[in-house]
Amino acid sequence: MKQTNNSTKLGNEPIGKLLRDLSVPAMIGMFVMAFYNVVDVLFISYGVGIEAVAGLTIAFPVMMIMMAVSAAVGIGGASVISRRLGENRHEDANRVFGTVLALIVVMSVAGLITALFFLEDLLVLFGATPDILPYSYDYMFPIMLGTVFFAFTFATNNIIRSEGNARFAMVTMVIPAILNIILDPIFIFALDMGVKGAGVATVVAQGAVSFFILRYYAKGESSLRLSWTSVSLPVSVVKEILSVGFPAFVQQASGSLMMIAINAMLIQHGSDMHVGVFGIIQRIMMFTVMPMIGVMQGMMPIVGYNYGAKQFARMRETIWLTLKVVVACSIGVVFIMMAFPALSMRIFTTDPLAIETGTTAMRIMFAGFFLAGVQVVAGGLYQALGKPIPALILSLSRQIIFLIPLVLLLPQYMGITGVFLAFPIADLLSFILATFLLYRDRDTILVKGKQEQQVASSKQA
Repeated sequence: MKQTNNSTKLGNEPIGKLLRDLSVPAMIGMFVMAFYNVVDVLFISYGVGIEAVAGLTIAFPVMMIMMAVSAAVGIGGASVISRRLGENRHEDANRVFGTVLALIVVMSVAGLITALFFLEDLLVLFGATPDILPYSYDYMFPIMLGTVFFAFTFATNNIIRSEGNARFAMVTMVIPAILNIILDPIFIFALDMGVKGAGVATVVAQGAVSFFILRYYAKGESSLRLSWTSVSLPVSVVKEILSVGFPAFVQQASGSLMMIAINAMLIQHGSDMHVGVFGIIQRIMMFTVMPMIGVMQGMMPIVGYNYGAKQFARMRETIWLTLKVVVACSIGVVFIMMAFPALSMRIFTTDPLAIETGTTAMRIMFAGFFLAGVQVVAGGLYQALGKPIPALILSLSRQIIFLIPLVLLLPQYMGITGVFLAFPIADLLSFILATFLLYRDRDTILVKGKQEQQVASSKQA
């Protein structure tokens, strides 16, 4: 195995270089993935229309649930694996990897059953109107059939990064994104498949990279060993993976609930056009948050490894550097989005009303975005440390505890504007909560505290 080439550098290399080497590939990969999502909407908007974009917006919560389960398994497994490697327990790390693969099989069967028997009812439950239901169904049906590819690539991407191989993790994100961008116009326009073509293109792209990842493990290029004999579901390992990954699931799933609530309010107080406009802004928001998530993902294996290795000074240095970087990123995003909102909307649509509505909405929604970085880092930090309770609280905070109640309440008094105003208020409240938790645990994770003193005492003894 290549333990010395990948995972041990997490405990030895300078933090600044290490964070850059792990974050930049993650950021590039996520930028490309976000760009693919933007291009997907772009092709559908110009090729089919704003109602088709509304159909995708309704379908997206279903896709988010699928990604949420994959993220729970991948992030939970990655956290456990990185700590096992830090503790020099390589065989245990391999067994955890086998459990992740078994969970992927379970997810794949569930996705197939949902596609064949429950998808249309699910989309109606999530708010699809008769006009946009056909678009939602055509997009999601092939994607649900291909759950196995999505689950495998999303989960293994986090695990590949957990062993320190950020560049290959980036490649596994870039390949399907580029393939999707190439295949979208072929399936949507050349083959005249419309919205269904976008879904098929996505599945083909994810299937291609799945075989690429299998080759990576089969050739022994990973610190982990791919052994089908280790594919099992031991209760203790499943519990550990899911307890750590559950906050990631809640964060993604709460995003799905948030979308359902927002779509319902937009339809109640506006129209299908407003749902389409929000779908465009939501893709833009995904694109702008990627730098912060990329840096956070670069931070997690460093923190997890050094926590397991009891190198708390390196862990603390990583946390502070990550906070500085993400705050700078979030401030930069706010400046750009406040200055050029109309230009951003014109990229996706030529509809004057949609551009005007989107420009106003974007300025309101991004008003508190400069606070988002602290909450992102805090959530990733507690996941990396294997502390599920504060990680769960932070995962719930922005979207479940704050945003959804505000989305349901404010439109009753402010109409459509209330939906958009809920975002900066939720950003402020979640920032306050994240700051409180970090301050509460400062002796453990932000300053030299009890753990380092205990390690020093044990060495002296």
